[in-house]
Amino acid sequence: MSSDTRNVQAVGFILIPGFALMSYASATEPLRAANLLAGREIYRVSTFSPDGAPALSSSGVSVPAEPLPLRGSGLGTAFVCAGGSPREWRYPGVLACLRQLSREGVRIGGISGGPYLMAAAGLLAGRDFTIHWEYAAALLEAFPDLTPRQARFMIDGNRISCGGGISALDMMHVLIGERMGPDFARRVSDWYLHTEVNEPAAPQRASLAERYGVHHPGLLNVLERMEETIEMPLDRAAMARIAGVTPRHLDRLFSAHLGTTFLDQYHRIRLQHAQRLLKQSPLSISEIAVATGFSSPSHFSRMFRTVYGIAPRQARQE
Repeated sequence: MSSDTRNVQAVGFILIPGFALMSYASATEPLRAANLLAGREIYRVSTFSPDGAPALSSSGVSVPAEPLPLRGSGLGTAFVCAGGSPREWRYPGVLACLRQLSREGVRIGGISGGPYLMAAAGLLAGRDFTIHWEYAAALLEAFPDLTPRQARFMIDGNRISCGGGISALDMMHVLIGERMGPDFARRVSDWYLHTEVNEPAAPQRASLAERYGVHHPGLLNVLERMEETIEMPLDRAAMARIAGVTPRHLDRLFSAHLGTTFLDQYHRIRLQHAQRLLKQSPLSISEIAVATGFSSPSHFSRMFRTVYGIAPRQARQE
């Protein structure tokens, strides 16, 4: 073991109220196990919250926390872990803290919704990064110059981003391996029965075939394109060409495999996207209508009410 690995590395976690406990545990537990397996302290974990009070997770479990780290904290890496709605992440003190830590040379990471706060702090310009798929739409709307990768985690120099959940186990395997070597990292992963370590670029979600329960290649191509063209929907004839079938046959495929119509499925995908924007973004109803390809706010509201039984404004309030 080289001498530099004998030094204790300080790792901090800034928890935003509503964070996912699984994301936090998946990132911190491997560090605890590393200390245990090494027989000495090689990682020192500190937990912080915006006001220094215990941080309440989405499951209702509180985690003891300290006030945000000050200048010269000695941290080597600092992660911000966020969950819930980006519209509620108004923490200027956290953004200032992240910028200060970055200026001091601290490696900055974000877990689950954490990369959104990194973006708000101006720390992701020109960087490869990812974010939990649920927050990708809100981030794209808030920061149109940034494009998150569809990946489990990304390491770009002194910037780290992770989709959250159990993908944090994959990320920590790599980070521990960087410092302690791959054999030691494997021992830590084995401690948690984590025998299948995913690559950074592995998908966050199940495949289209698994999510929709279909295996027809042409239909899968159309469903993929539907998810990619939410703001500027393609017409039925264009989608039929993508599937390599006639428009009439495309209708039959949707009926036979999904029990719905081409238009209803397209509306459903766009409205699901709209529902996420209503919960997570500060966009107005009119702006969300445009962002999801509807001809007018009234058209959007009618379709939303038809599918969900309530108006968009009411969905946002709830």
